[in-house]
Amino acid sequence: MNTNTIPACFGIIPARFSSSRFEGKPLAPILGKPMIWHVYSRAILCPHLQQVVLATDDDRIYDAAESLNIPVLMTSNEHTCGTDRVLEAARMLKIPADGVVINIQGDEPALEPEMLSELITPFQSPEVLVTTLAHKINQEEAQNPDQVKVVLGKGNRALYFSRSLIPFPRDGVDDGFYGHIGLYAFRMKTLEQFVSLEKGMLENKEKLEQLRLLENDFPIHVVPTKHKGFGVDRPEDIAIVEKILQNKKDV
Repeated sequence: MNTNTIPACFGIIPARFSSSRFEGKPLAPILGKPMIWHVYSRAILCPHLQQVVLATDDDRIYDAAESLNIPVLMTSNEHTCGTDRVLEAARMLKIPADGVVINIQGDEPALEPEMLSELITPFQSPEVLVTTLAHKINQEEAQNPDQVKVVLGKGNRALYFSRSLIPFPRDGVDDGFYGHIGLYAFRMKTLEQFVSLEKGMLENKEKLEQLRLLENDFPIHVVPTKHKGFGVDRPEDIAIVEKILQNKKDV
């Protein structure tokens, strides 16, 4: 891969203390370290990222990050979603319009660094504005509305994302489904445009913010990956992710 053709890339990890299902999740201890330390430590293993920073609105998270030598930015407490926080942090970093911003989920302590490289590689093409990941899932997994599905067109452009079973297998059993992985990379100029857009009908119905891009004719390039990722949603997920991390050779 010719990394000289890839623009400067920056990883931003949004982290907030409040959560309806898991209060204080970013600071939850995992193998003796808070979750944010694991996410940051995994992210910086990606060789294509020029910089990785944490973006928060909470003093407890900010202080913990500083004590762990994690670069951290204090952002507004008025943001309603992580993407808005990522944009504020990106502006603080003065990322150029053609630079690439990776929104790294703060609840993925077992993140595979290769997934970030997979997100970044398509930006060798100047036509690519937004990338995300998907992995093959079976029909049973696709029935779960919490598992977002994506259907792909030519060149792996996203046609649609849904909580419903798509594409619907009219003839019976079919395992040709892709589950969406919620990691995104944007060109800075596209991130600015995205946040300025009004929520559309599809986003309001499905509660999926990426549909705002499709409704406004922004192409999303989807990279199929062998990796699955594991997001921590509830306290009981900690034991599962600890086992995953213990089995990784690079921890």
